[in-house]
Amino acid sequence: MTNKNNNLKEIYLAGGCFWGTQAYFDQIDGVVETEVGYANGVIENPTYEQVCTGSTGFAETTKIIYDADKINLYQILEQYFRTIDPTSLNKQGGDVGTQYRTGIYTLNSKDRQSVREFFELVKNNYNKEIVVENKILENYYPAEEYHQKYLQKNPGGYCHVDLSLAKEDSQLQKYTKPDEETLKQNLTKTQFEVTQNADTEMPFSSEYDTHYEKGIYVDIVTKQPLFASTDKFDAGCGWPSFSKPIDNSLNYFEDNKLSRKRIEVKSKSGDTHLGHVFNDGPKELGGLRYCINGASLEFIPYEEMDERGYSEYKKLVE
Repeated sequence: MTNKNNNLKEIYLAGGCFWGTQAYFDQIDGVVETEVGYANGVIENPTYEQVCTGSTGFAETTKIIYDADKINLYQILEQYFRTIDPTSLNKQGGDVGTQYRTGIYTLNSKDRQSVREFFELVKNNYNKEIVVENKILENYYPAEEYHQKYLQKNPGGYCHVDLSLAKEDSQLQKYTKPDEETLKQNLTKTQFEVTQNADTEMPFSSEYDTHYEKGIYVDIVTKQPLFASTDKFDAGCGWPSFSKPIDNSLNYFEDNKLSRKRIEVKSKSGDTHLGHVFNDGPKELGGLRYCINGASLEFIPYEEMDERGYSEYKKLVE
């Protein structure tokens, strides 16, 4: 591979049959290179036939090299979870056995901790426990050449992954970000600084802090739906707080600005800075607290959702 980018990173993902995992990630913007192989087993240089016995400890795994300037680890993991059932042990699609287990294998403890944090962010989306392995990569051996880009060579080959899900975020294209001049005209100074420059509004300054009318909160920049009123709660912190976002509306980023690690959240459609998510929320609501700047939000009352084009979201607040 010839690439002068110094911000290339690696992650190893086991998601059942590696043909589909590789084909899926080959479609993702920011993924530079993929390779399929065998990870975290107990022998050297395993063959496919040996791995298939289930006795070698190896998992069919896709090595992913990605450009961290274009896609971060949280976003890689979000895509990965679209390709698997994270609550199914040693089984994905029609493939059964420990070699088809799900696993995330990282190169360092920092990335492994980020995986743990991701699990906390998504665990409430499932009715059962997440059983995906989260381990440091112990060993990895490339698979035989005929396995590499298998579905590219054999378009009709078996695949348990819905490859169309790689384009799932395309529905967000209707929520577009205006140019900077338009934003400065339409937003207050505080709204502009918060959404575009990751500023933080003063606590207790937003009208939405103690606002509990029925409806949804959208990105003030792009109008993308972000939060439902039914998921809002009083955290007493001075900023609007929610237990979860609407669908897959957010992107997550590591934030070390205050000399401690936090997870920043932004809207997917406009890269709008919203706030941060913490794991000190009410346990009965899932344990998360999305601490959001009111300056990043616009409220759409339930009575106006039809005329504003948000009818499909009414079920969330009825």
